[in-house]
Amino acid sequence: MLALCAGIAQANPEPGQLNMTRGVTTWSGEPYFLNNVALGVCVVIGIVVFGAMFIAMFRFRKSRGAVPEKWSHNTTVEIIWTAIPVLILMALAWMATGGLVSFADTTGAQMTIKVTGYQWKWRYDYVDYQGKPVSKVGFMSRLDELSDKTRQLGSGMDPYAVKTGNENTYLLNVDKPLVLPIHTKIRFVITSEDVIHSWWVPAFGWKMDAIPGIVNSAWTNINEAGTYRGQCAELCGQDHGFMPIVVKAVSQEDFNKWLAAQEQANAPAPAATPAAASTAAAPAGHG
Repeated sequence: MLALCAGIAQANPEPGQLNMTRGVTTWSGEPYFLNNVALGVCVVIGIVVFGAMFIAMFRFRKSRGAVPEKWSHNTTVEIIWTAIPVLILMALAWMATGGLVSFADTTGAQMTIKVTGYQWKWRYDYVDYQGKPVSKVGFMSRLDELSDKTRQLGSGMDPYAVKTGNENTYLLNVDKPLVLPIHTKIRFVITSEDVIHSWWVPAFGWKMDAIPGIVNSAWTNINEAGTYRGQCAELCGQDHGFMPIVVKAVSQEDFNKWLAAQEQANAPAPAATPAAASTAAAPAGHG
């Protein structure tokens, strides 16, 4: 279990981190806020309940001459300690429902990305951008070559030596990252071609299952340029731990240049004109 969780634990670490990842997207503040509210409620309840227990055990113990009361029920107290938890749960449910509703609203998306899970890699297809279809831009994204060589049994290679800059990226890097623009509402349509996977980048604040025959949707709007890493969060087979996710968020200007270059590279070669074809087919003359 520790081995399976080791890679996920490295997805977004920060020195001295105690809380969950704050996130870099417009929506990621929602789960961060709800987590803090729920944690605060639990702390208050813990202080009240355990405080009452310790006071009862130490102040009203038999050795100090405490005499137990004769009553066994108090209607007023039972109503109070039933009503307060109900109100707390209703408030938490109201806030959580609002967060889920806003997450499910993919309307107004400026871009659509299709994510398809495979054993054990991801495929990304750019569907549309700024209201226009994207022509033949898509690729497979799999574990980078250095991590793949290092992970082999008996490779003798040091996992701690697998780095990108000063960051250890063993099992967390890919050959082709997903390139996305910042300050753009991006809709993801997520599915799978074999078994259930789960697309998860912690810095985005959500994860979504990729299920064969079903298309799930999600959205993000990245506020900060940078490289964000994640992993498949659903046990999908023997190489589950070797299908990382890397998102490279860039400015809109840089993304426009990158997308144009990709479309040009994938464009079909122009057909030869009849004159050019006949010239190419004519035999060379004799001197």
